[in-house]
Amino acid sequence: MTTQTQQALPVVGAAMPSLSVYEFRDWLIEDQRDLEIQDPALPNLFDGDWRGLVKALRMVLDGYSGRLGVHGPFVGVPLFTPDRKIRAATLDRLYEALDYCAELGATHMVLHSPIANLGTPFDTFARTHYLDPVETIHALFDPVVARAASVGCALVIETVYDREPLPWIEMIRHFQSPYLRASIDVGHIFINHKLGAPPPDHWIFHAGALLGHVHLQDTDGYTDRHWRLGTGDVKFHAVFAALRQIDAQPRLIIEMEQMEDILPSAAWLAAQGLAR
Repeated sequence: MTTQTQQALPVVGAAMPSLSVYEFRDWLIEDQRDLEIQDPALPNLFDGDWRGLVKALRMVLDGYSGRLGVHGPFVGVPLFTPDRKIRAATLDRLYEALDYCAELGATHMVLHSPIANLGTPFDTFARTHYLDPVETIHALFDPVVARAASVGCALVIETVYDREPLPWIEMIRHFQSPYLRASIDVGHIFINHKLGAPPPDHWIFHAGALLGHVHLQDTDGYTDRHWRLGTGDVKFHAVFAALRQIDAQPRLIIEMEQMEDILPSAAWLAAQGLAR
């Protein structure tokens, strides 16, 4: 592969806890790769001295000017609930996470899609006597999107349990905000693909210009493996072919279970001629 061709390839970054950033600092800064800090997803982080952690992280990131983001809270933090008290607790955590973003200078925050079991035979998208899905989503997301806009941090809505791309992307499009964008986790989609959902490249085409973020991981489709790229069954050539055909430059984040799999995954993509 020629140097000119290599330069035309998309540049991948990675997700990691703040304690791992020093290990990957040179790799990140050399090409100013996308970086995603996973700390805000940890339960109870915001009950401690998170500002001290951010201060230390900013020192490690001196010289870094790439696209920086975080993974928002999700463990025990429901994003789809009609219960006002539960929603208030969720909002409190999300506001704290956005304060973290503002302190760090992060410009994206991953939130899991609120579409969990809606659209199945057990729970349709139709309004019932006790639940309106659209109103329920807006009740939480309207104030969160407004807060995200105020700190200049886009929320990217990650595919998790979603079985069809249309409800997910139409939900995002409905807000008509530059601070709400689509996020695809190719491993999550591949698991659902094994259950009858469309494959990852199909979702990329549906997202189009709204795609702001991609989690890259591999899996056999049995569960959420986060294996090294190239060791599972995800069709990455189809994924990157789709990415080349849409009008978007999403953040491309390698998200591994084991940190030692980040660099081999990036090397595998480079060897395949897909990314650098």
